Amino acid sequence: MKIIYHCYGGSHSSVTAAAIHLGLFPGGQLPILADFMNIPYFDHQVAEEHGVFRFMGTDADGHEVYVIGRRNLKNFEPLVRGLAELMGVPQDDLLLVNTMPCVNWVMMVGGYISRRLKIVGLGRPIVVHGTRQAFLLFSGLVDQVKTVLVGKPVPPSACGGDKL
Repeated sequence: MKIIYHCYGGSHSSVTAAAIHLGLFPGGQLPILADFMNIPYFDHQVAEEHGVFRFMGTDADGHEVYVIGRRNLKNFEPLVRGLAELMGVPQDDLLLVNTMPCVNWVMMVGGYISRRLKIVGLGRPIVVHGTRQAFLLFSGLVDQVKTVLVGKPVPPSACGGDKL
């Protein structure tokens, strides 16, 4: 199974969810700035890299985990599913997870300052603060993904959407 966490920029929410999925954060506590900075690709994506799939790792069950920034592409999921079909990848071997419903306004402001305005020293602490605020939502989303992976019915999204 290939799991693709996707968001606007591919630098914060999708990376955070993928890192939780892969167990890259220290357990039992809310991550701090240093923990986020140890995660590959966190707050490093630039505009030219939007639309590029990034391999984050393989989980304990052998599922490949990827992240991507899709910007405002509304038809991202049908596009990816169509390409997968053309390439012979079975639809049930692909799980697309939209992390945007978990994103709060603090993450948006911090991400904009850090990635778009390139004022990393100001934006990074703000986006980390927002990500910490939303961390339990991301953890809940990943728990739902793992529930789906063991063949159970899709539960309502932890972040308020109607699907993963």
